[in-house]
Formats: sequence, structure tokens, C-alpha cells
Amino acid sequence: MTQTTAATTLAATGKVIRTLDGMVVFNPAGTNYEWHLAAPKFDGPLNRLVKCVIRVKARKVYTVPSGGNFITPLFGPPRMVQGRVLSGDERSLVVHAGCPIHVQLPPDPAAIDLDEGPIAVGGIVNVVCEPGARAEFVKT
Repeated sequence: MTQTTAATTLAATGKVIRTLDGMVVFNPAGTNYEWHLAAPKFDGPLNRLVKCVIRVKARKVYTVPSGGNFITPLFGPPRMVQGRVLSGDERSLVVHAGCPIHVQLPPDPAAIDLDEGPIAVGGIVNVVCEPGARAEFVKT
């Protein structure tokens, strides 16, 4: 797959609604999600729109034939991400699942299940996340 969009330009917009000992509770705009994301150096405003790059490491990735864009659970650390691929390369993807999520692909090729064909821009993937999702805030 070739990269079609600069990954760092795809940031999520939302509000940090509270901080929790090196973590933030992030509410992406237009959703009722409240994700717990590592952000040990966060010093921004609460309850005001901010931009951040959300990063997860994939334990397993599946290509899927159909389905919606979502992240589970709604509250807490992201464990599963499903959505359309916005861009990617051999090591990472950006998946639109309510907002852009930057996914580091697993190093073991056996952890990538291509039953529904290769990963492609516009295709749908399901990502099982490792613990430790994090937010990198973009200065505006």
C-alpha cells in the first residue's frame, strides 16, 4: 500500500474532559466516546476543542467485508478499532473510526489476516489494540 496522506496531518478534534495521573479522558467531537489515553505531558485546557493524534499498537488486524466505523469500548482505553483506511504504509495505517486513529501494525505478518483481500485505502479493517493507546496533542 502506498501512503496517500501525510499521517501527522490527520488529527482528531475533541475535548479533554479530565486528567487522570498521566492520562487524559478524551471526547472526540461529534461522539459520546470517552477514551482514556496516555498523555503524561498534557498541559492544555479542559473542555475546550483541541487536536490530537491518537496512536494505538495493533495486536491483530483483519480485513473485513463490511461494517461501520467504531471503537470499543465507548468509555475507557480503546481495545478494538474498526473503520475505513485513510492512508498507510508497510508499518502503519490511519483508520477513520469516528475520528482518525493512527495504528502501528504488528511486526508478525501472521497477525494480519487478509481473508477479505489486501489492506487498501478505502477498505475496512478491524484492529485489536494492545494496551497503551496514547494522545499526542497538536499545538495550534
